[in-house]
Amino acid sequence: MRIALGSDHAGFPLKEKIKEFLLEKGHEVVDFGTTSVESTHYPLFAKEVSLAVQNGKADRGILVCGTGIGMSITANKFKGIRAALCMNEYMARMSRLHNDANVLCLGDRVVGEDLALAIVETWLETPFEGGRHAKRVELIAEIEKEYL
Repeated sequence: MRIALGSDHAGFPLKEKIKEFLLEKGHEVVDFGTTSVESTHYPLFAKEVSLAVQNGKADRGILVCGTGIGMSITANKFKGIRAALCMNEYMARMSRLHNDANVLCLGDRVVGEDLALAIVETWLETPFEGGRHAKRVELIAEIEKEYL
């Protein structure tokens, strides 16, 4: 799977651990930065990752900031992006099963490394269930067409 990855300064340490984990699992990673813990602005990286997913240059995206909140707010501004802020494996699983989330958001300051990697693994391995949930995802797309 080709995964777009991005973080701000607060999420940089966890982003690097996630990148290493993804590469070990055989995924292709497109890293949109940042490249250090020097202060920067999360919307810049959420934009790049969201556009990569939106334009099909990545299958999915993962964004990390201090809490994951700013990244999820920004990513969800993009048409076709269904970004989910996940704090545990259950949320990751449900975001894929029921919402077909294509961007995962994490908070470096609120989840530990081991939990974050378990969330990533669960999120990547869980398929979209479809069925009654497909109609709900279609409704989201209709709302986007009407209001974006």
